[in-house]
Amino acid sequence: MRKRLLLAALLLPLGAPLDAALAPGARAPDFTANGAAAGKPISVHLAAALKKGPVVLYFFPAAYTGGCNAEANAFAEALPDFTKAGATVIGMTAGNVDQLQKFSAEHCAGKFAVAAASPQVIRGYDVLLQKPGGGMMTTRTSYVIAPNGRILYAHSDMNPAGHVRLTLDAVRKYRQSRR
Repeated sequence: MRKRLLLAALLLPLGAPLDAALAPGARAPDFTANGAAAGKPISVHLAAALKKGPVVLYFFPAAYTGGCNAEANAFAEALPDFTKAGATVIGMTAGNVDQLQKFSAEHCAGKFAVAAASPQVIRGYDVLLQKPGGGMMTTRTSYVIAPNGRILYAHSDMNPAGHVRLTLDAVRKYRQSRR
């Protein structure tokens, strides 16, 4: 059993791109979730974040895994660019949510919120990743959501490499279209 879990974990980054369930134009489900920012517990509400501008909502499998650490660091490093483009970044996971406070301070560099994805949120965004042997995690899927609550862009790929660049490009395109 342990070997199968290890093999599955090693193969996750090599997976082919997945199809995001919510296509551009679809309405993003609203949610309120418990989360953390800069190591402190907070409540994350999508509708409140959308009042400030577009939201990059990215789902990741689990805190303190290689790909998820790298992705959070990359979003943290690019946060000034997202802020300049008027976007808020929110990370979500169903994996080891008990670690989010510490993860938000260490790997998100205290720069953006991460939150616990409930089963309802996971279903609404269709980001369920079944763990071998049962249990839930979330796929690595990034959405850019317009202030009107509509999906502008979606990208699903277990490789974290392109998520930051592609979502930032989508936010910039949106901002450019509003000028």
